[in-house]
Amino acid sequence: MAEAQNSPTLGSARAGGHPPVGSTTAGSIAVAAESTVATRMSAPPSFDVADFPVPHGREEEWRFTPLERLRGLHDGTAVANGTGVKVDVQAPEGVTVEAVGRDDARLGKAGTPVDRVAAQAYSAFEKASVVTVPKETVLTEPIRISVHGEGGTAFGHQVIELGAFAEAVVVIDHTGDAVLAANVDYLLGDGAKLTVVSVQDWDEKAVHVAQHNALIGRDASFKSVVVTFGGDVVRLHPRVSYAGPGGEAELFGLYFTDQGQHQEHRLLVDHNVPHCKSNVVYKGALQGDDAHAVWIGDVLIEAKAEGTDTYEMNRNLVLTDGARVDSVPNLEIETGEIVGAGHASATGRFDDEQLFYLMARGIPEHEARRLVVRGFFAELVQQIGLPDIEERLIAKIEEELEAAVA
Repeated sequence: MAEAQNSPTLGSARAGGHPPVGSTTAGSIAVAAESTVATRMSAPPSFDVADFPVPHGREEEWRFTPLERLRGLHDGTAVANGTGVKVDVQAPEGVTVEAVGRDDARLGKAGTPVDRVAAQAYSAFEKASVVTVPKETVLTEPIRISVHGEGGTAFGHQVIELGAFAEAVVVIDHTGDAVLAANVDYLLGDGAKLTVVSVQDWDEKAVHVAQHNALIGRDASFKSVVVTFGGDVVRLHPRVSYAGPGGEAELFGLYFTDQGQHQEHRLLVDHNVPHCKSNVVYKGALQGDDAHAVWIGDVLIEAKAEGTDTYEMNRNLVLTDGARVDSVPNLEIETGEIVGAGHASATGRFDDEQLFYLMARGIPEHEARRLVVRGFFAELVQQIGLPDIEERLIAKIEEELEAAVA
């Protein structure tokens, strides 16, 4: 597996490796004097749809996305109807679940829309769901949120709020068929610990575009595990910023892109306060004609964010001909007073030595391939920490591999 890796220091930039055939792997490191927006690759954030022109596919933030398959989410022609999605929240005792109007002060507090679809979702939802874990509450059971598509179009807004020193695990499960645009906000109080598992297991025709915003309080810890299997087009935009020093963010992702699917994950970690940490690891496997996976990883270290420690990595395993990967890690540094920063990207096919090693010990080729893929994803599956979800994902991976063998 060919790998491009960068570990920068102030005043120098080192780019490594060349992208393998059939994929695009690009990285950039910039040392900037001043930054006025969270990322130089997008329009200034806004809640107003009119502030974002209709994309045509030539824009940097849209150039990989098949706009014609978004079913009108990008140009305003998509209209919500009553058969969009059904949301069900199962929460342990002590957790508050509310349906609120758009005048609620918690909406948008974690982050502002950065593209037209997110702004459209914010302006079009009727009621937002707010799940609150009171301060110093430590949940022993996860909060489970089911988002089931019922064949229509919907716009949604979800807020997960943890009070100071609260601890919780949240599972958001997307199933069924829908055209969905949504914003999801995570608000972490000082010292809070939140783990979120977002599973995209849509039916084959579904379209899902969402912006995830996390605002991490002082000494708080946020872990996100994004798992994407289903859907025709899935485009997720996780974003992290910090409300105080000492915050930590771990962003993990697993995706399995099948024939004809487009799965796109665009991340931004904005180190906007001193002495915070972040670690990003996303892994994907692809198989079938026109399977297309896109991973964009942006990390910004602002001038005031001294003592930052950050790293991001993306790895992709191409299982068949006809699949395409675009992997673009970007690191922008505005101060030299950091602990460490780096990024890596790798895309390739099966390691022939691994296959030979297993087959030389009597393991059939198709079983050897299955073992390699399971090992490739094992690190991320173990991050979930919920046996029922882990078993379900392993079974889903096995199902995808069986399809590849057939």
